[in-house]
Amino acid sequence: MTTCQMCDTHPTDGYLCAGCTRTLAEQLRRMPALYRALAAFLAPAAHGAQHGSHGPAAEAPLPVTEHVLDLRGPGGMVGILERQRAALHDARGWAAPVLGVEILNRVALASGALLHSLDWAAESWSEAGDFARAIRDLHGAAASVVHPHLAEERGTRIGLCPKLVSEDEGDGVCGGVLLHYPGDQVVTCRWCRARFAPSEWGALREWIQYEESNTRMKQVS
Repeated sequence: MTTCQMCDTHPTDGYLCAGCTRTLAEQLRRMPALYRALAAFLAPAAHGAQHGSHGPAAEAPLPVTEHVLDLRGPGGMVGILERQRAALHDARGWAAPVLGVEILNRVALASGALLHSLDWAAESWSEAGDFARAIRDLHGAAASVVHPHLAEERGTRIGLCPKLVSEDEGDGVCGGVLLHYPGDQVVTCRWCRARFAPSEWGALREWIQYEESNTRMKQVS
């Protein structure tokens, strides 16, 4: 049993814990949709008068939004995904992957292939942590454009999951970070999959506040 290479918190028999593997799968599934959504942000933002002013823009706008162009270009999303896929093929002793025709097709093929091999990577690939971080960073870069406030991507941190690891209280609690996303009717732990309905939120908050208070007291003493 080792510690997950991604979160450096939860134990795993391989290289990635179950929670980080599920998060990585969700990020890979979103890649084609994020790539398509970025097209709407290629046009430059208007650089006219600022709010409360009627003066001209300080500088001319760029032809396109540079950050978005980088993500949608050959070295952006598609380049990162295809490099990760090539590294995975090499680790598995497979032939080099066949590339698609146009970039959206290539993004879909690469992210789909990585998703297909995700269980193997989580269990057997020694570079799984670097792979997971590369996908996390790529997903974050694209999502920060499509969802500027990142409320849907990051969620609101509530505290640590109080679900017991086993029936033996001595084994402790899960301790995974609980996040609430806009529109969710329940809070679900990404690590142990415990679910907390609205009727439990009051007790959940009291437990979290109690544990955080105890932690602070231990740190002071």
